[in-house]
Amino acid sequence: MASSLARSLKKISSHASSPWRYFSTSSSSSLNLYSAINQALHIAMDSDPRTYVFGEDVGFGGVFRCTTGLADRFGKDRVFNTPLCEQGIVGFAIGLAAMIVNEAAKFRYRSGNQFNCGGLTIRTPYGAVGHGGHYHSQSPEAFFCHVPGLKVVIPRSPKQAKGLLLSSIRDPNPVLFFEPKWLYRLSVEEVPEHDYMLPLSEAEVIREGSDITLVGWGAQLSVMEQACIDAQKDGISCELIDLKTLIPWDKETVEASVRKTGRLLISHEAPITGGFGAEISASIVERCFLRLEAPVSRVCGLDTPFPLVFEPFYLPTKNKILDAIKSTVNY
Repeated sequence: MASSLARSLKKISSHASSPWRYFSTSSSSSLNLYSAINQALHIAMDSDPRTYVFGEDVGFGGVFRCTTGLADRFGKDRVFNTPLCEQGIVGFAIGLAAMIVNEAAKFRYRSGNQFNCGGLTIRTPYGAVGHGGHYHSQSPEAFFCHVPGLKVVIPRSPKQAKGLLLSSIRDPNPVLFFEPKWLYRLSVEEVPEHDYMLPLSEAEVIREGSDITLVGWGAQLSVMEQACIDAQKDGISCELIDLKTLIPWDKETVEASVRKTGRLLISHEAPITGGFGAEISASIVERCFLRLEAPVSRVCGLDTPFPLVFEPFYLPTKNKILDAIKSTVNY
């Protein structure tokens, strides 16, 4: 599962007085998502010599090229390959013991806040890629959202990926950073060249509307935005929210939006049963029950292993979302 690990032995003291760094986009370049991640890793390793990257194939750049150039610049003592053993990779990261759920998530709690995992960030690709089949197209984020002590972060674009990854690496808590494979080369935008961080656990309203609230994360945001545009042609005003951090998630932003629109639709690639959309739905029903004008709608993957040939039937497509928008608004 884990493609590489970025690890800083303790939180960088120079960031303590100013936790979020923002820079003008005047000095920027057009990057795709994997290039933005590569730039973030270069910055993280350059700014603190206690940061390491290790995992499967990272020494030569990785399958998706996200670690290209790191070994040449920072040396093989800080950037190196590991055996094909995810348990060993994570165990070594925590000890530098077994695994994410039993050790990383509980390390700070069971030490009475005396110790932590030293800024452990686990980078891993996820989601549909067009030909990944039932192993390499899965979206397992909900599994880890059920574990107290972990943070789960999923970016939607190159600019978001760079800022969120730097924040994750510099966070003292263990973070699972899911990277949408579909967007590695497909998503391109202007990305500031400087060191900057985007806050975790802070959702973003990327499209304002008044009739229905849509919530998603990662690659699914672009699909949902297309559905919002088509719905607008039919006179339906959609508000679209990128959650960005699933745990701990920004309930206040979603609640405020639903209190305004009275309707909620959640969409993700993971199977619908037990998906994180169910947690969002339950929380918002508790908070906004008297304000809801219709049942919460979920447009998600199917409760089957991810199919190869039938991937288009499995995925929550634009048309599926558009149909759910219409049925929810007309309830």
